[in-house]
Amino acid sequence: MLYLHGIGHFHPENVITNRFLEELEIGTDEAWIMERVGIRERRTCLPLDYLRETKNKDPRMAHEVSLYSNAQMAARAAGMALKRAGLTPADIGLVISGSSIPHRTTPAEASTVAAELGIDAPCFDLCSACSTFGMQLDMLNRMAAEKMPPFILTVQPEGITRAVDFSDRSSAVLFGDACSAAVVSHSVKAKVSVVTTNCGSNPAACEKVTIPFGSHFRQDGHAVQGFAIRRTNESLAELKKELPAGRPFRFIGHQANLSVLRTVCERAGIPETQHWHNVTDFGNTGSSGAPAVLSAHWEELEPGDYVAICLVGAGLTWANLILAVEEAT
Repeated sequence: MLYLHGIGHFHPENVITNRFLEELEIGTDEAWIMERVGIRERRTCLPLDYLRETKNKDPRMAHEVSLYSNAQMAARAAGMALKRAGLTPADIGLVISGSSIPHRTTPAEASTVAAELGIDAPCFDLCSACSTFGMQLDMLNRMAAEKMPPFILTVQPEGITRAVDFSDRSSAVLFGDACSAAVVSHSVKAKVSVVTTNCGSNPAACEKVTIPFGSHFRQDGHAVQGFAIRRTNESLAELKKELPAGRPFRFIGHQANLSVLRTVCERAGIPETQHWHNVTDFGNTGSSGAPAVLSAHWEELEPGDYVAICLVGAGLTWANLILAVEEAT
């Protein structure tokens, strides 16, 4: 079993409002955006003047002007996770990173994250797009516990706006940048345990969502939204079988857009009070979205709580988790 000792998140300071997108004159406005995706704001690691002047016509330039590297965002999220865990970088024995938009192709981004934090430990990348957080924990859950170091750091840095064409309203309204991080352990117990993990993929549909090298984000929006709703509801049905009968739980889904999440909750009978999300204020931040939601509610977790996390991503992939908070004794 895995134990979750601490989780953290980071969002860049620059805010992309719906008014900002309207002023880009790409055929969108506040009412259109809220009706379709329910997103008010997003954060970006790019200068707003750069977006106004270029609409990110050449995404290769976006990496050059970015105000934060993935490693810098990861270090900030990891700092929060480590503080909550009561640990320091010196306690970490393994670093795993995964990003939809790596800042470099070589070396492994986990190495740059470790260097930023001053961690001297094995590093590797494990990425499955927006389902990365769940996939990382599922893979760790399958590994031999006796061969693992006491504490492992996983990070999910996402600078997705670097790959967004801001002249295309269908994608410009969706995405924001963020990073999440988690400290987990096989051997050292914590109040939050990862009691269930599973994952899967449909490689035949791998071209439905892509970011070609040096190019913009592309997706078959209709097909991807249908997959996200269907797969998330199937995942929820599977996870409910693992929960105590009749026990309420918090639900966190992939932060694709508010419309998708509300449809899922309606079909699954999840009340709004049990649905945790942040997509309205931060947009779709890829693999960092769901764990950042958990991080924002970390202090609200109480003994006996259960959290069901259902993720979907390009690939097409999915990963699901159940977290349990230790009962009071």
